[in-house]
Amino acid sequence: MASNSFFLLHVLVMFSLASMALSDSLSPSFYNHVCPEALPAIKRVVEDAVRKERRMGASLLRLHFHDCFVNGCDASILLDKTATIDSEKTAIPNNNSIRGFDVIDKIKSEVDKCCGRSIVSCADIVAVAARDSVVALGGPTWEVPLGRRDSTTASRTKANNDIPPPTLDLPALINSFKKQGLNEKDLVALSGGHTLGFAQCSTFRNRIYNDTNIDSTFASQRKANCPRSGGNTNLAPLDPTPALFDSKYFSNLVSKKGLLHSDQALFNGGQTDNLVKKYSTNLGSFSKDFAESMIKMGNIKPLTGNQGQIRVNCRKVNV
Repeated sequence: MASNSFFLLHVLVMFSLASMALSDSLSPSFYNHVCPEALPAIKRVVEDAVRKERRMGASLLRLHFHDCFVNGCDASILLDKTATIDSEKTAIPNNNSIRGFDVIDKIKSEVDKCCGRSIVSCADIVAVAARDSVVALGGPTWEVPLGRRDSTTASRTKANNDIPPPTLDLPALINSFKKQGLNEKDLVALSGGHTLGFAQCSTFRNRIYNDTNIDSTFASQRKANCPRSGGNTNLAPLDPTPALFDSKYFSNLVSKKGLLHSDQALFNGGQTDNLVKKYSTNLGSFSKDFAESMIKMGNIKPLTGNQGQIRVNCRKVNV
């Protein structure tokens, strides 16, 4: 019964997205003729990676988010540091935290093998892998508009400035998303990506020891694995079911059990409270809005046409 419900939910989401306006320069059918094997190859590698480590699904989703918020969805986050590349991997929000690069490398290798040449961009791979990760963990599906090209630059400074840190309050979060062309509904829906994955102690320590809008029992439980000093990389789940796409992230917020300060800011007497309440009891509504907002986020300033390049190695600019 549960699997049938998810199937129906996916069908409904796909139907509702069919009429959405896509970016003028991107299309879900971009690779249909030049390499129809590309998307199935991405799906196979993602499913295998998630099967081996459930946490990887959340990591691949986060990779897409952190890429798009820095100069658009252009795979700049994948570039290693060189004399001319100021790698985003070492930015504060990413350093020793962002993961999944090896999986992207494996996808790129498999896709290039299937296509017979390097025709699928790393930026598109990141976008599709995020979708396939959500689906692999029980979430909705959507058609990913494709045709992005890869950047030849990166910006650690912009990563530090534009990726919203877990310390932000609601007005700052709204402003951070607005700068990317995303509205309050996008903010709440995309924050719902925290239905998957874990956070490091260093990102929520201040909340569990100093915030007042937190359930005391929940805070005590988190303190057991996150001391006042040390243990910075100790992990805690962002919601009670970190490997399942559901609405418990929002239920947690209603119960003052948001792990990050920025999570709880979405339900703290502000204008996003009602949407959080709605999502906490309506998985279908959350899934639909999440899919729509993911498409919208994926359309942030893509490089198309003759802009950028199709990298042969996702970690390096083509010579």
